[in-house]
Amino acid sequence: MRRENQSTVSEFLLLGLPIRPEQQNVFFTLFLAMYLTTVLGNLLIILLIRLDSHLHTPMYFFLSHLAFSDISLSSITVPKILMNIQARQHSISYKGCISQMYFFVLFGCLDNFLLAVMAYDRYVAICHPLHYITVMREERCVCLVAASWFFCCVHALLHTLLLIQLSFCASNAIHNFFCDLTALLKLSCSDISLNKLVIFTEGGLLFILPLSSIMGSYILIGCTALKPPSTKKFIKTFSTCASHLLVVSLYYGTLAGEYFFSSFQNSSDKDTVASVIYTVVTPLLNPFIYSLRNRDIKQALEIVVTRISCFK
Repeated sequence: MRRENQSTVSEFLLLGLPIRPEQQNVFFTLFLAMYLTTVLGNLLIILLIRLDSHLHTPMYFFLSHLAFSDISLSSITVPKILMNIQARQHSISYKGCISQMYFFVLFGCLDNFLLAVMAYDRYVAICHPLHYITVMREERCVCLVAASWFFCCVHALLHTLLLIQLSFCASNAIHNFFCDLTALLKLSCSDISLNKLVIFTEGGLLFILPLSSIMGSYILIGCTALKPPSTKKFIKTFSTCASHLLVVSLYYGTLAGEYFFSSFQNSSDKDTVASVIYTVVTPLLNPFIYSLRNRDIKQALEIVVTRISCFK
């Protein structure tokens, strides 16, 4: 199909969430509260890690990047949800839609890699505590984060370049609240076999490798915790890892349901619900699960509050 056909769609319509008119104010308040909690909670984590020297460790270094990624992931989608609910402005320009899709894929991929890096960090800390400082030295931590950013930028750019080659000459209604890659592919009247192939190969590889790393790390952690005498050690290890495993299950479950088990021909409310959990709920839970229940973070917060009170 000729390239000029791509200009037939200058904007897309985001049909958004299946919300009844009488429920709009309730959902607007709910999403606004969740977004503000996500942003402020993750910003607080970043601030505390920067201010407290005791938190200048590999685990909190990775956590600060995860917090930034979660803020970015929510900021890409939730403000548009609020605009759709309150102002009933459902349209988004073609360039704006492509840009939103690029950054969504970028930060979604970055979350994926950072979760794997954090699982590896916990594996080294629990299974090889005597070698932890040597293995997780500053240079290696920086390299792990830099590599995550690099691969995710390339991953997002690849899908974006393939997407802009397609023609959108039929319906421009996206059955979601943001410009999702699979939703855009459903609207294309071009051959999307190459796009689907890349999603299931390159995208699948970037999905399976971090997940395998996480599973392998926690299997080894479990084996170490079960070595005798291990009752107290097992309980402590389980309490430390259970929250992380919960978020990992939530993250990968919704991600797999949205991109690998959904149809390319049909849309459903289940895909939208999975998107809400993936883009709104998970970033909201991360500050509570990873940090606000953490003793080090609480102590750092108390120190900062005390310092602020002394200046008054």
